[in-house]
Amino acid sequence: MPLIDEIEQHSATVSADSYSMSINELVTMYKDKEIDIHPEFQRFFRWELEQKSKLIESFLLGIPIPPVFVAEKEDSKWEVIDGLQRLSTVLEVMGEYVDENGNKKPPLTLVKTRYLPDLEGKRWSVEENDDDNIELPEAARIKIKRSRIDISIIKKSSDAIAKYEIFQRLNTGGSNATDQEVRNCIILMTNKDALTWMQDMASLDAFKGSFLFSEKQINESYDLELVTRFIVLALSSYEDLAGISELGDYLTTAILKIINDHNQLHSVLDVFTKVFTFLDAALGENSFRKYNPDKKVYYGASLISIFEVVAIGLGIHILRGGSEPNIDEFQEKHKELWGKITEGLGKSVGSGVRASTRIPQTIAFGVSLFQQ
Repeated sequence: MPLIDEIEQHSATVSADSYSMSINELVTMYKDKEIDIHPEFQRFFRWELEQKSKLIESFLLGIPIPPVFVAEKEDSKWEVIDGLQRLSTVLEVMGEYVDENGNKKPPLTLVKTRYLPDLEGKRWSVEENDDDNIELPEAARIKIKRSRIDISIIKKSSDAIAKYEIFQRLNTGGSNATDQEVRNCIILMTNKDALTWMQDMASLDAFKGSFLFSEKQINESYDLELVTRFIVLALSSYEDLAGISELGDYLTTAILKIINDHNQLHSVLDVFTKVFTFLDAALGENSFRKYNPDKKVYYGASLISIFEVVAIGLGIHILRGGSEPNIDEFQEKHKELWGKITEGLGKSVGSGVRASTRIPQTIAFGVSLFQQ
């Protein structure tokens, strides 16, 4: 398709509008439940108190801030797709923020900033026994309420996938959220139950016992990324795998399709449970580690290439009607696995290799391993 035709085709999938609104107007919309800021996203998008105080400093000094992007839902209410922390900070400062459990949080206590050191300890309002000096002056409160934010609105006539594409582009790169954390939010916006099911899989004792996770990996949802990889890659054809250009985009696009097919999703989640129950019983935390035949010990971290060979290879084998192998035989085979992987796949499993090169080979190798 010629470039101009592609531009016209995809431009038609997004209808947008924009205008400026005061903080006071946005807070009123929030209190009237006309704007959804997804409080459950807060665990994925982290702002420190210093960042929150800097935002309030910007309003007070008239420093421009980036626009907020919202998507118009079928009931004409708004769903925030970028600007979550800016809006939630304002609400928290004003004592209007309601968390994901339905509890209203008390007004945020600010800290000093570069230009406004006297913000230290200030709050929007004070309790009966508080020092009056910690209350923000009325003039400052009025200035914040009258401050304006540019709102970019993705109209409800826009293509649904385009909305998630915009969300992903706006919340990766400069964001402190990982790709999987952004993907979690997109899944949550699409099918909340599906994310709950996936979180249940990540919490499975057998899964946690099979992979050596660092605290950082858990904090950044790497466990859910592995669940996503299992679901998507186990259900992908060889042609789809070979056609992967950028793995993150492929995982997001594919998981959004899969989670809306209830039967397909649950069939692969059942297989997930079987695979990791078997691996935990057979090898536990050594399931995705290298084996040193000279020292007769497993060593090192869990490797994603071995995960693709063993977990996804076995998952596909079971999805095709196969059964779990004999544990004793598998344990012996596994000790020779890394040598066979490096011998058979060579540089394909090395660092810096494109996903489209590595993944079709590791998964095909894994499937053949369990067919023997």
